[in-house]
Amino acid sequence: MKKIIFIGILLFLIAISFIPKFISFERTPFQKNWITYKAQFIGTNRVLDTENNNISTSEGQGLALLFAVFSNDREQFQDMWAWTQQNMQREDHLFRQQYSPSEKGECDKKCISAQSNASNGDIIIAWALLAAENKWDRQIFLVEGLRVLDAIKAKLIRQQFGYQLVLPSETGFELPDDRVQINLSYWVFPALNLFTEVTGDPIWDEIYQSGTSLMTSARFGDWNLPSDWMILSEDKATLESANSTEYGEKANRLPLYLMLAQDYQTQLIAPFIDFWAQETLPATVDLLTGQRSATLANAGMKAIKAVTEAKMDNSEANLISDITLPQITPETDYYSATFILLSQLPIVKK
Repeated sequence: MKKIIFIGILLFLIAISFIPKFISFERTPFQKNWITYKAQFIGTNRVLDTENNNISTSEGQGLALLFAVFSNDREQFQDMWAWTQQNMQREDHLFRQQYSPSEKGECDKKCISAQSNASNGDIIIAWALLAAENKWDRQIFLVEGLRVLDAIKAKLIRQQFGYQLVLPSETGFELPDDRVQINLSYWVFPALNLFTEVTGDPIWDEIYQSGTSLMTSARFGDWNLPSDWMILSEDKATLESANSTEYGEKANRLPLYLMLAQDYQTQLIAPFIDFWAQETLPATVDLLTGQRSATLANAGMKAIKAVTEAKMDNSEANLISDITLPQITPETDYYSATFILLSQLPIVKK
C-alpha cells in the first residue's frame, strides 16, 4: 500500500512539472512589443540604431536594459549587461558613448568611436541596474549600480547658479565666462527618485528640483517650451550658441519622465499639451524663428503625447484603459519603437 501511495505521489509530481509547458500565459502589450523590439533592434546583445549605421549608444543600451527589467526578461538583461560592461564601460565606471561596427562586422577596441561618456546613458544604465536589483533581488546589480552613481556624482554634477546641474558629458560643456551648456532631457526624473530612495543621498533630490525649476524658467518661443539644448549663465538661460535651438525628440520626453516619476504638476506639463494640440504636429520647431519642420512627429512622439495626456487626466489610475498605444511592427523605425516602449513604462511600472 505504501508503495502504491509513493508511486502515486511520484507520478503526480512528474505530471505537475510538465504543466507550465502546456499553459499559454498571456503576454502584456508591453512584453509583446519588447519581443518584437528584440528581434528587430538587438543583435549579439547590443542595441542597433538602424537609422544610424547600426551604431550602439550607452543611452540605447540603458533603455533596452530597462525594458528587459519591466518585461521580466532576466536572461536578456544579464546578457546585454555583460556585453555593455565588457565593451562600453570605462575604468571609472562611466560608459563610452558610442560603439560602431566595423565593415566586416568584427570588432576590437577600434569599434569604440566615442570614448567620451554621455550622461543620459550613464544615468539610465544606473537606473536599470537598481531596478534590476529591485526586481530580481540580485545584490550584484545594486553594487554595480552604486559604482556608476558614485562616478556620476563625482564627475558629472556641478553646483552652479543656484542649481545642481547635470553636465551632458565629463568634458566639453563647461564654457568660457562660467557658462554651461545643458540638455534638460538628461534630468531623468524617475531615475533620480530611485537614486534618492536607494542611497538616501539628498543630492539626487536636489538635482530633481533643479530640473523642474529649470523647466519652469527656461522656456522659449511662442510655445514657451524648453529647447533640446540651452546655455545657462548667471543671468539667464539662452539659446544663443546652443547646439540646437529646436524643441525636438529630446525635450519631448520630459513630460514622460515626469509621468514616470508620478509628478503631475500642471504648470510643467501645460506648454507641452498646448503644443501637442496642433492639427498637424511637427517633429521639431525652432524656438528662435518659429520655423516648423516639414517632418511630422513620429509614432514614438505621439505615444508620449497620448500617455502624458491620459495620465494627466487620470493621474491616480494604475492602468490606462481608454487609450490604445501603438504596436511595434517590422515597419517601425528604431526611434519610434524605442519611445513606444518607453511610453508604456508608466503603465507597467510598479
